[in-house]
Amino acid sequence: MAHILIIDDSPTDVKVLTTALEKAGHKVTALGDAEAGIAAVKREKPDLVLMDVIMPGMNGFQATRTLSKDPETSSIPVVIVTTKTMETDRMWGLRQGARDFLTKPVSEKDLLAHVNKLLPSAA
Repeated sequence: MAHILIIDDSPTDVKVLTTALEKAGHKVTALGDAEAGIAAVKREKPDLVLMDVIMPGMNGFQATRTLSKDPETSSIPVVIVTTKTMETDRMWGLRQGARDFLTKPVSEKDLLAHVNKLLPSAA
């Protein structure tokens, strides 16, 4: 069982992601904005972060860059999960330090495949 932190301001998306992850046996924590999410990552050291892009205040690209540049959190994989579908968005997200990029709506099967690929126990 891994601890996965979701940073997403959409209660519907959080519910869908949480349900799929908990059904697979993971512990899930969710926060609705990037600043609180970054603080939680530093405090809780989750095994993986699912990051939305479009949020009030700091966006997910900025938050991903912050986490990937901080030695305290850089080893924690971030997966961007967003409605942004352009290839330039995917490339930009990966350049900010994300380890993977998924487009919403994401199927439960795809979500778990991508998450399991990045969890430390899978290494």
